[in-house]
Amino acid sequence: MDPTVEALTGIADAITDTLPCDAVAGLDDVRLLAVVRAVEAVGRRVDALRVTVAAEVAERSRKPLGSAGLAARCGCRTPAELLQRTTLASASTLYRRVTLGAAVRPRVSLTGDPLPARFDRVGAAFRAGTIGVDTASAITGVLGPLHDRVAADSIGRAEEELVAAATGSGPDTPVPAGADEVRVQAVVWQAFLHPDGVEEAEEEAMRHRYFSIGRHLHRGLVPMKLLVLPEAAGRVEKFFDAHLTPTQDHHPEGAATGDTTDAKDTIAAVPGETRSRDQQRHDVFIALIDTLARTPGTPQVGGAAPTVLVTVHADDLAQGRTVGFSDGVETPLSATTVEQMICTGGTQNVVLAGNGRVLALGSPERCFTPRQRRAITARDGGCIIPGCPIPATWCEIHHVVPAAEGGPTHTDNGVLLCWFHHRTITTSGWRIRMHHGATQVQPPPWINPNPEWRPASRARTTRNTRMRHGSPTRTPSRGRRSSRSPGRTVTWQESIE
Repeated sequence: MDPTVEALTGIADAITDTLPCDAVAGLDDVRLLAVVRAVEAVGRRVDALRVTVAAEVAERSRKPLGSAGLAARCGCRTPAELLQRTTLASASTLYRRVTLGAAVRPRVSLTGDPLPARFDRVGAAFRAGTIGVDTASAITGVLGPLHDRVAADSIGRAEEELVAAATGSGPDTPVPAGADEVRVQAVVWQAFLHPDGVEEAEEEAMRHRYFSIGRHLHRGLVPMKLLVLPEAAGRVEKFFDAHLTPTQDHHPEGAATGDTTDAKDTIAAVPGETRSRDQQRHDVFIALIDTLARTPGTPQVGGAAPTVLVTVHADDLAQGRTVGFSDGVETPLSATTVEQMICTGGTQNVVLAGNGRVLALGSPERCFTPRQRRAITARDGGCIIPGCPIPATWCEIHHVVPAAEGGPTHTDNGVLLCWFHHRTITTSGWRIRMHHGATQVQPPPWINPNPEWRPASRARTTRNTRMRHGSPTRTPSRGRRSSRSPGRTVTWQESIE
């Protein structure tokens, strides 16, 4: 065996003997963190060798060499194929190694004279093990495209500053910066060295933005692909933060706490919340689309607001064994989904002959009118499930007593629920009832083993009414008797149609 290969094999065996993976769980906290740092240091040295040998294989297999190249002589079409067969690593990992290796390895001129690497400072720190693959790739990947547009000494100054930040050796960086932080700093340097490139990058991004909707299901879901401009992504992120963060407006019952916890942490404190943040974003997105479809001025389809058509056999619907089919969706819809959509959007009876001819067309049923929706909104104020931050505008109206069971489409039988809680109301354990026309909820036993029915309105006018009723010593100002009824909620939306 080659002495170098034998020595490297011995090092690998020594690492395993020094600390078997099974022994990590038995380390105390202090020793565990020390081992993490030591293992990372070993990994950086190994990564430096990985990158170096991968780049050397690519260099010896470059196209101008033709059949004399290393890959061709080994029966491989490309250096990537040779590396994949040799290392069993993924193509993306090997591409990253080869790209980084080409940026930090010494070069040779056309006349055969040696030239320094494009990023010799990064290469020196990388080979010394003071920075890792992520940091080295962040610097070379961001500054690399500038080599043909910016003076070499300017790029060298940026490289030096970034390596100093990554290693903690600079005057203003006593603590080493992580790879993500170094990438941010590199982007700032890029903009400083080549400000015209920012506009060019934006124009390039404009050409590649897209939103596509897949046709083939993946695990029962329809895939969507989305690439947005950076400023658009920022607006979207803030939008989601605003609607997924418990705030004073969304959670009046906790307004007095003065809680200013970060948005990404506060959502976990919502009672009974089991959704991940990505799942919550999905639900907010669906609610946003539904809201826009109801908004006056939204472009119409066939003379009506954008509406999803779901067809289901009347007998199946009556017997509770519903399977529905929606236009634009290949997969059938379950009974739960169909009934939830009926609860929200209503039904229309169509009588078909045996040959498919339309014999009769009924009028839409089970839909709450705009005036009913405004009244229910004034009463409930938003999704009635405690802790849910979704505002009233984004909510659907749920029949407390299902229409199929004789429940009327009346304000005394309709409550506001967000898309998620409406979809899961029959399985989540939350119970809803109407008590003299007022909404009440009861939490599932796993939240409260001894649940009680509690008022569920989030409307601020309703809360003010409770506050006035609960203040027996309240005295009208200046000795006058108030002429307003303490239990009355007033709305001025009747003129809006």
